[in-house]
Amino acid sequence: MTVKILLTVFSGILLVAAFPSINLEFLAWIGMVPFFFALDGKNRKSGFFLGLLWGFIFFMGTIYWVVNSMVSYGNIPFFTGALILMLLALYLSLFFGMFGLGMAAMSSVRISPLLTILFAPSLWVALEYLRGNMITFGFPWALLGYSQSTFLPLIQIADITGVYGISFLIVMVNAVIFFALSHWIGKEKRLPVKEGLLIFIILVVVLIYGLFRISEIDKVSEHWKTLRIAIVQGNIDQGRKWDASFQKQTVDIYRNLSLDTAKQGVRLIIWPETAVPFYLQSDKDLGPEIFNVPKQTNAYLLTGSPAYGPGFGGEVKYYNSAFLISPGGEIVGKYDKIHLVPFGEYVPFRKYLPFIRKLVVGVGDFSSGKWLEPLEFEDNSFGVLICFESIFPELARGFIKDGAGFLINITNDAWFGRTSAPYQHFSQAIFRAVENKVFLIRSANTGISGVIDPVGRVRVQSGIFIRETIGDEVKLRDARLFTFYSRYGDIFAIGCFLFVVGFWLLVVKRKRKRK
Repeated sequence: MTVKILLTVFSGILLVAAFPSINLEFLAWIGMVPFFFALDGKNRKSGFFLGLLWGFIFFMGTIYWVVNSMVSYGNIPFFTGALILMLLALYLSLFFGMFGLGMAAMSSVRISPLLTILFAPSLWVALEYLRGNMITFGFPWALLGYSQSTFLPLIQIADITGVYGISFLIVMVNAVIFFALSHWIGKEKRLPVKEGLLIFIILVVVLIYGLFRISEIDKVSEHWKTLRIAIVQGNIDQGRKWDASFQKQTVDIYRNLSLDTAKQGVRLIIWPETAVPFYLQSDKDLGPEIFNVPKQTNAYLLTGSPAYGPGFGGEVKYYNSAFLISPGGEIVGKYDKIHLVPFGEYVPFRKYLPFIRKLVVGVGDFSSGKWLEPLEFEDNSFGVLICFESIFPELARGFIKDGAGFLINITNDAWFGRTSAPYQHFSQAIFRAVENKVFLIRSANTGISGVIDPVGRVRVQSGIFIRETIGDEVKLRDARLFTFYSRYGDIFAIGCFLFVVGFWLLVVKRKRKRK
């Protein structure tokens, strides 16, 4: 059993190393193999607990930055922060445990290697989809496919399958390698030549498709409308961000950087999430200075700011919002963040967890926005993804379906500190561009800011924890162009889920007949 545990731990470490900021992407294609060996011959109970351990190692290695956010900026003691991290990792590990249970259960069923090779990635994708879409606690961070963000020919298939298609391919290859190695050491009766050849053909087809799509989109996008934009990365210290005595300095930093961009002839200037650390809609002291920036630059300004509005029964509701301000100094568009961060922007079950409220900084507990609608100016339209909304594919495609010509992600990754989280966050945003074949602009307070083109190329990006501006040209998608994914969403992931359920029901039915 000790060997099985060591193999499981080793597998978890390999998968961690495939993600930013280590970036050994190739390890994802072999990283699951040790776990498959650990699972070999185990019953369902053992499979579940080995999967749970596997997931715990993986998530402790990929979301360790949660502690930094809570301890450094939430005034949470280190012990409490570490405990919350472990509880979160344990919750997310349940999905890995279910994978282990499912694979162990399948090992007791007489099915062909090909069916096993197809069942494993289908089960994995089904569980990733559930993890990302759970009510309240949906958290699709570090999906396996995200490890391949720089492998452009491969990830183009995401415009059909979403990121889940890449996860599927990775698990499938791991399964084939496991069967091949099992034959080599004598555990399997035959070498999976036919299955391996089939997987090879699938990968070749995917890569050919990817190369074709890159070439096609490059040609088509030459005729798209061009827009000159500028990103302002203020690099405001999170520890001082909400300090009233520092607000004037913050405004001065963003204004001066924006005035510099005006020389580039930009039409849209983009500030990060909550770049304005006060209520823009009502502040009479510094608010006018913000509204004066687009007047001085003769450009539209998109900025993040807290906001408020009336609720039921006279209750005031607070929002994490993005405001679009015209060169005339008027608010012409507003988006309220829909997908809030649990225990960061709102507190589920807050009556029972009062100490967690310390994580909500500055303006209190946020309410979720209700409308998913692109913002518009001068015949241009775009969707705004605030902070970790960029990891939810359905929000991005919702904007595209409603006519958005490009996407903007404003965020404040200062919460993460100098951890791997900013790099992970940026790499995941790449997939929103690829899935919908649109430009994506990212403005982050401390980095990473940048521009991503429709095939996932990073045209330009900032450093981290530096103050700078980025100017670039983006192109607006042809309103008639929709990818398969933009039209139909996560039909591939849902198909995997239905395949797993149907296959399991078939197995159960056969077992009953034998009895």
